Amino acid sequence: MTPLYVGIDVSSRNNVVYLMKPDGSKIKNFSVPNSKDGSQKLVKEILSAITSFALTDVIIGLEATSVYGDNLVCFLREDGSLVPYNRKIHVLNPKQVNKFKESYNDLPKNDYVDSFVIADCLRFGRINKEVYLDDYRYKALQNLTRARYQAVSNLTREKQRFMNVLFKKYSSLAQEKVFTDTFSTTALAVYEEFDSADTLAYMDLHELTEFLQKKGKNHFSDPEEVAKAIQKAARSSYRLPKTVNDSVNQVLSISISSIRALEAQIKQFDKAIAAQMELIPNTLTSIKGIGPVYSAGIIAEIGDINRFPNQAKLAKYAGLAWRQHQSGDFEAQNTRLIKTGNRFLKYYLGEAALSLVRCDAEYSRFYHLKYKEVNKYQHKRALALTARKFVRLVFRILKDNRLYTAPEA
Repeated sequence: MTPLYVGIDVSSRNNVVYLMKPDGSKIKNFSVPNSKDGSQKLVKEILSAITSFALTDVIIGLEATSVYGDNLVCFLREDGSLVPYNRKIHVLNPKQVNKFKESYNDLPKNDYVDSFVIADCLRFGRINKEVYLDDYRYKALQNLTRARYQAVSNLTREKQRFMNVLFKKYSSLAQEKVFTDTFSTTALAVYEEFDSADTLAYMDLHELTEFLQKKGKNHFSDPEEVAKAIQKAARSSYRLPKTVNDSVNQVLSISISSIRALEAQIKQFDKAIAAQMELIPNTLTSIKGIGPVYSAGIIAEIGDINRFPNQAKLAKYAGLAWRQHQSGDFEAQNTRLIKTGNRFLKYYLGEAALSLVRCDAEYSRFYHLKYKEVNKYQHKRALALTARKFVRLVFRILKDNRLYTAPEA
């Protein structure tokens, strides 16, 4: 085996390429546009180098750089002219490349040097597996689940901003949690339709009760008590000058519109994900509490489960592994989670584990046992450990392609 090593530093406009021989010597260093035409030129240069130096294989590497390398990876994978040369494509963690670069003394920072470092990193061979793109159904599903993740993140941030502004208008109402759901339809109607704390505090109790019944569609068991609690909180809230109050109302109104739009967006993603999941049979949904959205998020990031030799490798890929700190006879008991890993898979495993805590007796017992073991970071620690336990279940169910049966059954 005499491979050609191809290091590519990807950017939005150009791809800088370094072609390296097996002994580490340079063949060529050049730049091509990050486009179809540029990628075709790249392939021609690779084929020319293989022929000129009688090489047998080609190993290509690039850093994970947002979306800028996705099209290039797909192009290189689909280009049949590289198949006879046992083409392998690796997407490297930028942190790994940067640490490898530190082994050199005083290398400058530019695209040509970065492409050299990537090629040399490939030559040393301490790299992750070849990029997984065997089934584009997983990639299509991944586009949807990652977009949903971003929408949920945006919604969380928008709600936090909303709560900060709400405190200005209704300080006590924000503190006392009068509504079970701060962002329910009724709660948002109260925040939006009453222009000041005074208006809400001193309006007729009967009118406020009727308003709550109408907006809540008669779901309140005792709407009058809720109305009294709202007015009590409104009376004890700070009062704002009219000009400031008017601006706060505008901000709240716009924020509410954003929250509703994001919630509608997430529902659309859920429908699209459910439709895409019909093309990928799986057994994860046999677990109570793991619906099509969570199972889709997990499967989209895992792809073919057979590329993971064991559940420990899957957990590490998800970032659910702990660092070891040992020296001589000493080994630390308290260690931190690794900082690497697939953050999308980690998110969906965590959300699914939290759902299992509510729906599955075994996972509920495990979570609460771990919660009580420490005095700080209880939820974060217990959820991480529960998610790690869930990884073993996910691996076995997908590996065996079998339905889940709860221990009680």
